[in-house]
Parts: sequence; structure tokens; C-alpha cells
Amino acid sequence: MYLRRLVRDGQCEVNGRNENVGYRLRANDFIEIDVDVTRENSMRPQDIRIEILFEDEHLAVVNKPPGMLVHPTNIDKTGTLLNALAYHFNHRNGAERTEAIRPGLIHRLDKETSGVMVIAKTDRAHRSLSAQFQRRYVDKRYIAVVEGVMNDRAGTIELPIGRYAEEKRWDIKPDGKPAETKFNVQDQYPDRTLVELVPVTGRTNQLRIHCAAIGHPIVGDVSRGGREFSRLCLHAFSLEIRHPITRQDLKFTAEMPGSFTEAVSANGRT
Repeated sequence: MYLRRLVRDGQCEVNGRNENVGYRLRANDFIEIDVDVTRENSMRPQDIRIEILFEDEHLAVVNKPPGMLVHPTNIDKTGTLLNALAYHFNHRNGAERTEAIRPGLIHRLDKETSGVMVIAKTDRAHRSLSAQFQRRYVDKRYIAVVEGVMNDRAGTIELPIGRYAEEKRWDIKPDGKPAETKFNVQDQYPDRTLVELVPVTGRTNQLRIHCAAIGHPIVGDVSRGGREFSRLCLHAFSLEIRHPITRQDLKFTAEMPGSFTEAVSANGRT
């Protein structure tokens, strides 16, 4: 938003001319922007405990807790995963690095979704990992507790997803972008199902939207028909990537949260 304001206020020139938001850049355009480098950005380091599953000089893999935003917003500028990582990377053991590592976001999880995320620590790692996600070389698997008993043990949900601008929401939309989710039932209970979800595409809120669309909203997803619960019962439990430097295939897992056991219990609190 800071950069948007600079553009709006005439602090950005393209080829020597002031251009406004919406200008389409072309190859070889020369861009000049007057930035206050002393200005504190919203990704300020915060000493927040996070679970690190793996880390080396190129990347880190974490188990994001539910209820934590991945990155700062206009409203919430603190308490996010990136605030925590900025501290973890640069201020561990009370020693501040001379050259700061800026956490590189490759993919996202919703605020209420927990589970495995990979973060780049270098530009080279960021480029490699981003390419893996874009080309769908990455295997991501989620576990969810959904409402009702699913009749099919396995299958594929293919329904387009788009944004309804006036209502500011994402949902099934005939002219939306193609979206595909594979599912495999893991266990069934009197009125709920434990299911593995594999997003083939990566649309906004895809898993929540697709589950609700087939009549099985995720427990805790009240806005889409799920019953109230202490959390959204959606967890990214497995992620397979290729290391951006060593090219080694890596698989990371985060165990299913204990709260899911309560969610599938017939006598669990709802």
C-alpha cells in the first residue's frame, strides 16, 4: 500500500513521465520511484514462538498454527508468521545479523488453516520454489473433518471458482477459473467424515469452497454451512518439494492436530 500511495502521489516515473496505477509496463521500461528507505515496513521482527520442521541456509519449513495470518495486512501488521520469521531468521540468540534475511513467501494458508509451509531465505531459493509451485511439481496434502457421511470413498471435484466483487467473496462461479480437488476418505463417523484433500489447482479458498459445494462443508467453516467449532478443521499435513539447491526430494509432515479427534467424536463439543 505504501508503494501504491507513492504512485498515486506522483512519486513514480516511467520513462521520465508520471504514470498512475493501472499503467501496463512494457519490456525495457525505465522505472524511477522515490522511496523512503528509512521507513519501517510492516514486517517488523517479533519474538513469537513458531514450530520449525526443517531449516538450512536456503529455506525453512514451518508448522503454521491456526488463527495466525501468514503476512501483515492494512489492519493486522503484527503477530503474523512473517513477523515471527523475520525475528527467527535475524535475531536468534540475541544476535542481530549484519545482512538481514527477508522471508520469501512461496505459498499461503488461510488464517484459520494450520500446517506445513515452506519459506525461502534467498532469492535463488525463492525463484526455484516458486517455479515448482507454478508448474505443479509440488505435492500438497490436507486433512479435514467435514460434515456428513461421504458416499464416495474417493473422487475428484471439478468446479470453477471466481470472486463475486459486490459481495467480496470467492465461491463457485460459472465463468470462474478451473479448479480441481481430489479427495480420499480416511474414516467415517455417525455424522462427519475425515478426508484427505489434494488441491490440483490453487484457487483462493478452494478446499473450503469445493467441500461446501458437494454438501460437505468443513467443520468450523460456519460461513459455508459447517457447524461451530473451536477451529477450522483443515490442516496441511504433508508437503513434498525438491530442494532448490541440492535438488534432493524432500517430504515434510505435520501430525493431525489433537483437536481433530474431538471434532470427529460423536460426543465432542460443538
